[in-house]
Amino acid sequence: MKQIVKKKYPVTYKDKKDWITFTKRLENIYDKDTDFIKQNTTENKIRRLDLHGLSLNQANKIVKKFIIESFEGGYKKLLIITGKGLRSKVHKNPYLSEQMNVLKYSVPEFIKNDENLFEKISRISTADLKDGGEGAFYIFFKKVKKSIE
Repeated sequence: MKQIVKKKYPVTYKDKKDWITFTKRLENIYDKDTDFIKQNTTENKIRRLDLHGLSLNQANKIVKKFIIESFEGGYKKLLIITGKGLRSKVHKNPYLSEQMNVLKYSVPEFIKNDENLFEKISRISTADLKDGGEGAFYIFFKKVKKSIE
């Protein structure tokens, strides 16, 4: 079904002339959309890391590398998915700490105890439900101070 839009006012010769003149001089017009896209390429992106199925040592090594690369890459926010630890076998072993051998608890603790990593971070918080809730957490980086040379 085609819909025809009726004009309220007829387009005059002057209107056409003004429009043609305007479109010929587009270089003077500031394109705010391209500037916005350039500015926010990494600032608004959330970099994700899924640690499901990894051992504690594997996860810690990967997390350390991931945080350093993300910080140097200009990211502001990370999402690290650990899982909730519901299928972890540590519940059955009385000689292991139940909380510290589940990635959900141990990875944030590892980050807080590593001075090199923690100095880059402003805060760590539980993820929103849509991003994994209790089985994930966000890392927010501190703003990088630019040195004037």
